[in-house]
Formats: sequence, C-alpha cells, structure tokens
Amino acid sequence: MSQTTNQSWGGRFSEPTDAFVARFTASVDFDQRLALHDIQGSRAHATMLARVGVLTEAERDAIINGLDEVQAEIEAGTFAWSVDLEDVHMNIEARLTDKIGITGKKLHTGRSRNDQVATDIRLFLRDEIDSVAAELTRLREGLIELADREAATIMPGFTHLQTAQPVTFGHHLLAWQEMLARDQERLLDCRKRVNVLPLGAAALAGTTYPIDRHVTAELLGFARPAENSLDAVSDRDFAIEFTSFASVLLMHLSRMSEELVLWTSAQFDFIDLPDRFCTGSSIMPQKKNPDVPELVRGKTGRVYGHLMGLLTLMKSQPLAYNKDNQEDKEPLFDALSTVQDCLKAFADMVPAIEAKADNMREAARKGFSTATDLADYLVCRGVAFRDAHEIVGQSVAFGLREGKDLSEMSLEELRQFSDVIGEDVFAVLTLEGSVAARNHIGGTAPDQVRAAAQRAREALAALSSQDAQGSQG
Repeated sequence: MSQTTNQSWGGRFSEPTDAFVARFTASVDFDQRLALHDIQGSRAHATMLARVGVLTEAERDAIINGLDEVQAEIEAGTFAWSVDLEDVHMNIEARLTDKIGITGKKLHTGRSRNDQVATDIRLFLRDEIDSVAAELTRLREGLIELADREAATIMPGFTHLQTAQPVTFGHHLLAWQEMLARDQERLLDCRKRVNVLPLGAAALAGTTYPIDRHVTAELLGFARPAENSLDAVSDRDFAIEFTSFASVLLMHLSRMSEELVLWTSAQFDFIDLPDRFCTGSSIMPQKKNPDVPELVRGKTGRVYGHLMGLLTLMKSQPLAYNKDNQEDKEPLFDALSTVQDCLKAFADMVPAIEAKADNMREAARKGFSTATDLADYLVCRGVAFRDAHEIVGQSVAFGLREGKDLSEMSLEELRQFSDVIGEDVFAVLTLEGSVAARNHIGGTAPDQVRAAAQRAREALAALSSQDAQGSQG
C-alpha cells in the first residue's frame, strides 16, 4: 500500500487524497470532543472481543492499558491531533498502535467507523442529557421556591398584554415551572431512545465474528443493542429529537425572558435583577440592561436553526451510512452548549429575582381587573351571564368616564346598573378578594399556590429519582 494514502483505508487507492479534500472531509477538529467516549467504547469492545475469544486476554489488557495512556495524554492536553488521520477514531487508534504495536490494529476487529461513531455520539449525548437534566432540576427548584415565597404577591394577569384579571406572582412563576416540567419529561423520554447500542452493526450489515452485543451493551450501560444493523449506523433521530427538545425548551426560556425584560423596564418596574446579571450602556450612565434574558431570547433562533439543519441533513439520505452524517455533530454540539449555558444562566438568576410588590399591586389595580368578578357576583344572584356581561361593561364605561376603578365606585353608582348589587360586592372587587375566590386546584388563591408549589416539589423529586435510576441503567 502506498505510504501517501490513508493507512486505515488506502489499500485500493493509487494516489493520495488531495490536500484540500483531506481538510474538507476531516472531522477531527470538532469530533475530538468525543474522544473520551470513543475510548470508553473501545475498552468495552476489546473486553467483549476477548470474552468471545477473538482477542486473547493479553491482547485485551495491552489494548486497555494503552487506551488508558492515550486518555491520560488527551486529558493532559499533550495529545497531538492530526488532520491527516481524519477523525477522532483514527487519531486514537494510530496513537494506540504507536504505543503497543500491532496489537493496537486488532482493536478495530468486528466494527466499523460507522457503528463506532454512532456509539460515541450516543454515549456522549447520554452523559450530556444527564447534565442538562441536572440544570433543569436546579432551575425548577429555584422557580418553585420563589413561587412559594411570592404566593400572595398580587400582580396583573394579562391576555393580549392587556390587564385581564389579578393573579399572584407565585402563580405566574408556577406557570413557567409547568413549561419546564414538560420539557424535562421530554428530555428523559428522549434519553430512552438515545440509550440503544449501535456497536456491532459494523459498516451496515453486522459482522461474521462471533461477537456478543449484549455484553457490550451491558458494559456500556445501554438498555439494549439496536435491532437492525442498517438502521443502527444511519439513525440520527436521537440527535434530531434532542434538538427538538432543545428548541421547545429555548422557546419557553425565551417567553420567560420576554417577560423579565418587560418587567425590569421603567414602564412595568415589577422586578429587580441583581447587577451581576445585567450590564450598562457605554453612553447612557443611567441604564441597567437585562442582557442575560435578552441573550437567551436571542439564542433561541440559533437552536431552531440547528433543528432545521439536522432535519434537512437527514431528509434525503438512502440507507445506510452516508458521509453527510459527518455534519450531524457541530449542530448537536452547539445546541447542547447553548442549552447548558442558558439553563445555567437562568438557574443562577431566577432565585435572585426580587419582586416589587407595591408596583405589581398598583398595576393590578388599574384596568378594571376585577370586572369578571363583578360579573360572577351578578350571576350568583340570578342574573344571566350575558346580561351580567352587559351590566359590567356599562359599569366599566362609567368608570372610564369618571376615572374610577370598580372598587372605587360607591354602592349607589354601582346599583344604577343593577339593583341586585349589595354591600357585599366590595369583597369581590378587591384584589385580595379576587385572587382568594379562585380557591381550587390550579387557581390563584395563595393557599392553592403554596399547595401547587409543594406538589411541584414532590413531582420533581420523583422525576429526579426516575432520572437517577435511568442514568444507572
């Protein structure tokens, strides 16, 4: 074989790869991020090959000891990566062979780079999912604790960004928590489909060696081997599914960010974010900009792009493996890094949010936010809802002309629209009375908010326990 061609596949080639093509097709600049997982998979593969008699125990031990030395070099930052060796797999195998000789070349028996990289990505993503789940848990815990503290802090609830009905800040925060709870369930469900072993599928059709894929799966902590060799090497659904999860999560964080940006503005002035999560202006000394939520909001589009990129990457590929799939890693890696950074920023920031309760309450007092409560009051006294709606609409129109909220009107002013209104009406026209009246599961009453926070704690603890068991299996 010509020494100018790649040593892993150059036997049938009569000339070396063009220098530009070598750089263009190489992936080592980014897939070296998989190095430790590649070594993890190789240890398991060598152990399995020795168990079925393809390698001797001495060869297995030499390979594993050599891989340990290679890993030490990578972790120390002294490993010399080479573009000429194309990818993370060949770089590690070449260095292993340098260290232990021809035995190093036996490691690749019964596998292909196709099933090897598919295994590496799944090992890597499985660990990263566990990291993401931990940060999601931390963010949800912070939200739940803040919601519990602010269970009775009244603020306006909005539809169409117009004042609708009074709620509490704690109730609003628990709405965010519900979004994240669904996200975490999606993430853990995705992990189940990541946790399937491709190794043993070889290039596309399996191998004639007497391998035992169940042994390899057990050694690497996979739930099972992949059922079909063609699908095993070409499937990237798990990467798309993770990026889909990431897109929904970032959509939720972006919605939260939008509200945080609004609430910190002088026009709302509902909350304060600590200075460490904000920046100033180079020209306007009074400015305190909510850069963290703004940047999270901006990064959402980046993750959406990665999802669309992966979907497009896979949409026309015939079975089985194609070089196109080299393009799966960079979007997946960047989506992961973006999600992890955004979650860390939010998990650090959310517990430090300070509510400006007086400003929230004053905003809730405006905009006739208890109008629906007055309609409900009338219905309870025998007025048909459509008639009650009309009566309250007339009351609001009067209030707009007179510059008075419903709770500021006298009994005589209210009774001009319906004589069923009595002195007890003022109990339902107050903000406190309005939120307390919704005393049912999912409602705004402070006791219900506290109970919901406790249920959320318990559900999160149960999910975390399930996640821990899944990580071990």
